[in-house]
Amino acid sequence: MQQAPDELVELGRIASAYGVKGWVKVIPHSSQSDSLKQAKVWWLKAPLPLKKAGAFSSLRAYPVVAARQHGATVVAQLEGIADRDQAHALKAYTVWLARDDFAQIKEDEYYWVDLIDCDFYAQAEDQQQYMGRVAEVFDNGAHAVLVVHRGTLDSSGKFTALLDDKERPFEELVPFVEAVVHTVDLPARKLFSHWSA
Repeated sequence: MQQAPDELVELGRIASAYGVKGWVKVIPHSSQSDSLKQAKVWWLKAPLPLKKAGAFSSLRAYPVVAARQHGATVVAQLEGIADRDQAHALKAYTVWLARDDFAQIKEDEYYWVDLIDCDFYAQAEDQQQYMGRVAEVFDNGAHAVLVVHRGTLDSSGKFTALLDDKERPFEELVPFVEAVVHTVDLPARKLFSHWSA
């Protein structure tokens, strides 16, 4: 059995079989689906309900025979999946890729997974003030949106989230567009913005 790479990233979920020849239809987690189309191998993990007797579902490698865009989804033929029943059996499996298999992107573009856990700085008068940490990124149809958990950083860099009376983090939804987020410093894991603190 092929050993899974150390750095795998979940990029989508199989929604259904596609056609009768074993193709699957994948809903990408973001609009950045080029990596799914270009990767030579997908790693699939069974959904939670399929994990029996507390056993952890391991990732399994499936070489990609062909993949293409189909509207907002990606359809693909995986090696060893030859008919609709086999493809349907993979419904709800998550699709993972090795980080090294990600498609090249332009200098001013970013993979969403790389923005998660970055510290977010907002504009307060004439200076940048720490606001919180990026917990999630999603697409609202027009652009990406950062879900920033409000919080504080101590001198050692430890993040402490601000919680409401139900112990949930306070969230700020910030459009990830150049007019708002003006500087992305991935090596330092910091985002600087014009957002009001």
